[in-house]
Amino acid sequence: MPTTAHDHAGDEPCAAGLQTYARALRDGHVSAAEAAAVPCLAEDGLLYPAVDAPERMEPVAPAVALHRLLRGAEERIARERRREERLAETFAPLLGIGRTEPAGGEAPTLRMLSGKRRIDRIVGEAMAEATDEVLTIQPHSAHVGPPPQVHEPALERDQAFLARGGRIRTLYQHTLRYAPTVLARYERLDGDVQARTLDEVTERMIAVDRAVVFVPANEDRTLALEIRHPALISYFVTTFDRFWRLAVPMYPHAVQPPTLNGVTPRQRAVAALLVEGHTDAVIADHLGMNIRTARVHIAKLAAGLGSDSRAQLGYLIARSGILDREPPTH
Repeated sequence: MPTTAHDHAGDEPCAAGLQTYARALRDGHVSAAEAAAVPCLAEDGLLYPAVDAPERMEPVAPAVALHRLLRGAEERIARERRREERLAETFAPLLGIGRTEPAGGEAPTLRMLSGKRRIDRIVGEAMAEATDEVLTIQPHSAHVGPPPQVHEPALERDQAFLARGGRIRTLYQHTLRYAPTVLARYERLDGDVQARTLDEVTERMIAVDRAVVFVPANEDRTLALEIRHPALISYFVTTFDRFWRLAVPMYPHAVQPPTLNGVTPRQRAVAALLVEGHTDAVIADHLGMNIRTARVHIAKLAAGLGSDSRAQLGYLIARSGILDREPPTH
């Protein structure tokens, strides 16, 4: 009988082999030619040549065959377990090499936080452990709604920090300088807390004890980046300090931003963006004001400089010198 292809699953007899083995059990033997078509039977010890007739293949009792196959499987399992143990021993000293996460249970230097509740909770935990200084930048952004509100949990958190002897410094845009909700917040805080304003500030930032910084990671602030890398923290704090020196005091002792040749800081900021060719909408967005207010400032600049057109206004602003220097703010 010609040899036919048959499939195997490991050392298990194939379907054709089982059929031939069953026939050998029923008839007491099969021919050598039939057995050759399914060599797995002889390889697995299910068939063996008859002593008195080598051309015949006789079957091993099923109980004996099953015992042999199971014993083979147990031996293979034991070999694999010994191999696993050798691999574990080999790789044990290598597991610490190239580690991407800090060892010893330290917090990662960068971590993405998702969800406003979780962000607030993590920031609150950092504040609860703080004892020195908290630096914050709070821009007014049209896409996140109205100016900051006085949230009781945040207010209690800040007051607890101030009560431990901490210090809070906050930068706002000039547009929030007289916002009732912002002023109400500072009226309720007791301790070393200061606020200043600028025409433009960076995106929101919270730096706690110069040990951790939180910044938004997407536009709607549902993602935040928690930063504990010393070099990055130093960069953020240095940037804050430089902005702070340029800013105008707002609290506890407000200082009126000085004018230069009758032009207010607001108008100078608008003028600078006008010269750069920005539209009214872009100017308003940069300076945290609505477009109507931006146009009022543009109209005042045009009236003061005697401009009849926007193109002429840009030329007159550049020629006037109002952008050449900034007066001292404090």
